[in-house]
Amino acid sequence: MNTRTATVERNTKETQITVSINLDGTGQADLQTGVPFLDHMLDQLARHGMMDVVVHAKGDLHIDAHHTVEDIGITLGQAFKQAVGDKTGINRYGHSYVPLDEALSRVVIDLSGRPGLEFHVPFTRAMIGTFDVDLTHEFFQGLVNHALVTLHIDNLRGENAHHQCETVFKAFARALRMACERDARAAGVVVSTKGVL
Repeated sequence: MNTRTATVERNTKETQITVSINLDGTGQADLQTGVPFLDHMLDQLARHGMMDVVVHAKGDLHIDAHHTVEDIGITLGQAFKQAVGDKTGINRYGHSYVPLDEALSRVVIDLSGRPGLEFHVPFTRAMIGTFDVDLTHEFFQGLVNHALVTLHIDNLRGENAHHQCETVFKAFARALRMACERDARAAGVVVSTKGVL
């Protein structure tokens, strides 16, 4: 069974980022982004996606967290694309509903080879502590563009913005895990009439 791992470094004048991912891990995370709430969300990705994730980032946080959060999404997307490989023998599609108290989110993903994001999260406030909720969209846009996946994110209800965001990340993790899982009946096959994704 091939190991589905990747490590990507991305260095710009604004950020220096290293991401490692193991899609067949045990949910371990080593997160040092400088953005504590993002660390909390990436921990959800690792634990609920059952993947090992390392993200070390240094960014221009003296300005704000925008470049750091977006570039982490980009780098994570690049690492995922490498780790998942040619997608032979996997489910391709995944979906999940996740509740947290009053909040409920649905995420549906297609490892399509085509970037597309539908993001419908009506956050009830602009900030979660010091984290600007707009950066959630920036993170997923960067990830989608570089992972080359189609991703639909819908927060169906919620009053607490922290709960809204956490259900989004947990549902994303579980949908991604489902899409990446190997299907014994599709061994050696790419789930597409094109024969390639």
